[in-house]
Amino acid sequence: MSIDIERRAKLIAEYATKPGDTGSPEVQVALLSDRIASLTEHLKAHPKDFHSRRGLLVLVGQRRGLLDYVKRKNQGRYESLIGRLGLRR
Repeated sequence: MSIDIERRAKLIAEYATKPGDTGSPEVQVALLSDRIASLTEHLKAHPKDFHSRRGLLVLVGQRRGLLDYVKRKNQGRYESLIGRLGLRR
Protein backbone atom coordinates (compact mmCIF):
# COMPACT_ATOMS: atom_id res chain seq x y z
CA MET A 1 0.00 0.00 0.00
CA SER A 2 1.49 3.29 -1.05
CA ILE A 3 1.74 6.43 1.06
CA ASP A 4 -0.16 9.56 0.04
CA ILE A 5 1.86 12.65 -0.83
CA GLU A 6 0.99 14.64 2.31
CA ARG A 7 1.91 11.79 4.66
CA ARG A 8 5.19 11.21 2.78
CA ALA A 9 6.13 14.91 2.95
CA LYS A 10 5.34 14.99 6.67
CA LEU A 11 7.54 11.96 7.36
CA ILE A 12 10.40 13.39 5.29
CA ALA A 13 10.18 16.73 7.12
CA GLU A 14 10.09 15.02 10.52
CA TYR A 15 13.04 12.66 10.00
CA ALA A 16 15.26 14.71 7.67
CA THR A 17 18.73 15.40 9.04
CA LYS A 18 19.06 18.67 7.08
CA PRO A 19 16.81 20.74 4.78
CA GLY A 20 16.14 19.02 1.47
CA ASP A 21 17.18 15.63 2.82
CA THR A 22 15.16 12.79 1.31
CA GLY A 23 17.66 9.94 1.15
CA SER A 24 19.21 9.63 4.59
CA PRO A 25 18.77 6.26 6.30
CA GLU A 26 16.52 7.87 8.91
CA VAL A 27 14.07 9.07 6.26
CA GLN A 28 14.18 5.75 4.42
CA VAL A 29 13.52 3.77 7.61
CA ALA A 30 10.63 6.08 8.54
CA LEU A 31 9.02 5.65 5.10
CA LEU A 32 9.50 1.88 5.21
CA SER A 33 8.02 1.73 8.72
CA ASP A 34 4.92 3.58 7.55
CA ARG A 35 4.49 1.22 4.60
CA ILE A 36 5.03 -1.79 6.89
CA ALA A 37 2.35 -0.52 9.28
CA SER A 38 -0.17 -0.04 6.46
CA LEU A 39 0.57 -3.48 5.00
CA THR A 40 0.19 -5.05 8.44
CA GLU A 41 -3.28 -3.53 8.76
CA HIS A 42 -4.15 -4.75 5.25
CA LEU A 43 -3.08 -8.29 6.11
CA LYS A 44 -5.21 -8.30 9.27
CA ALA A 45 -8.26 -7.75 7.04
CA HIS A 46 -7.04 -10.05 4.23
CA PRO A 47 -5.15 -12.94 5.85
CA LYS A 48 -4.89 -15.01 2.65
CA ASP A 49 -3.19 -12.28 0.60
CA PHE A 50 0.15 -14.04 0.24
CA HIS A 51 1.52 -11.70 -2.42
CA SER A 52 1.22 -8.73 -0.06
CA ARG A 53 2.65 -10.84 2.75
CA ARG A 54 5.77 -11.47 0.67
CA GLY A 55 6.03 -7.74 -0.07
CA LEU A 56 5.80 -7.07 3.66
CA LEU A 57 8.66 -9.46 4.34
CA VAL A 58 10.78 -7.74 1.68
CA LEU A 59 10.10 -4.34 3.27
CA VAL A 60 10.97 -5.65 6.73
CA GLY A 61 14.25 -7.00 5.35
CA GLN A 62 15.08 -3.66 3.73
CA ARG A 63 14.35 -1.80 6.95
CA ARG A 64 16.46 -4.26 8.95
CA GLY A 65 19.38 -3.73 6.58
CA LEU A 66 19.14 0.05 6.87
CA LEU A 67 18.90 -0.15 10.66
CA ASP A 68 21.96 -2.41 10.77
CA TYR A 69 23.83 0.14 8.63
CA VAL A 70 22.92 3.01 10.94
CA LYS A 71 23.87 0.94 13.99
CA ARG A 72 27.26 0.13 12.43
CA LYS A 73 27.97 3.77 11.57
CA ASN A 74 26.66 5.56 14.66
CA GLN A 75 25.14 3.84 17.70
CA GLY A 76 23.61 7.06 19.04
CA ARG A 77 21.74 7.81 15.81
CA TYR A 78 20.46 4.22 15.79
CA GLU A 79 19.14 4.39 19.34
CA SER A 80 17.45 7.75 18.79
CA LEU A 81 15.89 6.51 15.55
CA ILE A 82 14.36 3.36 17.01
CA GLY A 83 13.18 5.40 19.98
CA ARG A 84 11.46 7.95 17.74
CA LEU A 85 9.88 5.24 15.60
CA GLY A 86 8.85 3.11 18.57
CA LEU A 87 10.52 -0.03 17.28
CA ARG A 88 11.46 -2.87 19.63
CA ARG A 89 15.17 -3.78 19.86
